Amino acid sequence: MRTELTDTTSGKVNRALLAARRAIGSPATGMVLTLVVVTDEENAYDAVRAASDASREHPCRIIAVIKRTSRGPHRRRSTRLDAELRVGSDAGTGEIILLRLHGELTDQAGSVVLPLLVPDAPVVAWWPAGAPADLAGDPLGALAQRRITDAAADVDPVGVLDVRARAYQPGDTDLAWTRLTPWRALLAAALDRNPPPVTGAAVESEPDNASAELLARWLEDRLGVPVDRVASDGPVITAVVLRTTGGDIRVDRPAGALATFVLPGSPDRKVALKIRSGAELIAEELRRLDADTVYGAALRRRPAPAGPAT
Repeated sequence: MRTELTDTTSGKVNRALLAARRAIGSPATGMVLTLVVVTDEENAYDAVRAASDASREHPCRIIAVIKRTSRGPHRRRSTRLDAELRVGSDAGTGEIILLRLHGELTDQAGSVVLPLLVPDAPVVAWWPAGAPADLAGDPLGALAQRRITDAAADVDPVGVLDVRARAYQPGDTDLAWTRLTPWRALLAAALDRNPPPVTGAAVESEPDNASAELLARWLEDRLGVPVDRVASDGPVITAVVLRTTGGDIRVDRPAGALATFVLPGSPDRKVALKIRSGAELIAEELRRLDADTVYGAALRRRPAPAGPAT
């Protein structure tokens, strides 16, 4: 069921949402959290679709805050709130509220969203693109226990990591880090086998890849060894090498969903390392609402000088 409201208020949106639930015979809610998606019109469709797919694993109320700022002398006159509500089959396993904020109302997004949060449930804020420099200090970020960005969507994916590091607060995370979960698990498993001491490492990826930079910082932080950044043709991360006194531990993924895992003294084997969708990444982030201290340490690790090109 879909309901559209023009030039409305948060109170009217709440009442319309309650009426919609009653109309489909579902007056009670089973939402486990509120996911606030802060976006623009260009990215709204893909972001809401990814959030809706993720809600199949985590039933939630999705509030998409779509800011549409008018320019020039008509900015004040065009200030208004338009809303679209989706419940039932139109909203997957949760509820979707699309809020289009016009004009000066874009500066009051926190006040608009606050009355629409699920009572006594955690709040997660996600900026698919165009995130503020200080997430916790943002009016919407201040409402959330978990704040998700995506450095890959920035014009300077690696440079923006330093911006995030300067304003980092517990609860901040980035999908560039989430993309590394299979890589980090595989490398940690290799090191659990008690190999010879690691003396150095290298991360190969397409240029300006934020995930590769975070992976290099994580290895430097955890292993205390220099990590070379090596440019490749991609896509994304193509290889990681851990140099040990007994030979190289290597993960090669030049293309496709399969990687070759090489351990000294063991047969090479194939492992799954597919490039995951946005919905899969968001679903993973919604599984944990505590602070990711490992991400924070890797993010704030001072980057080592780049290694020689090969």
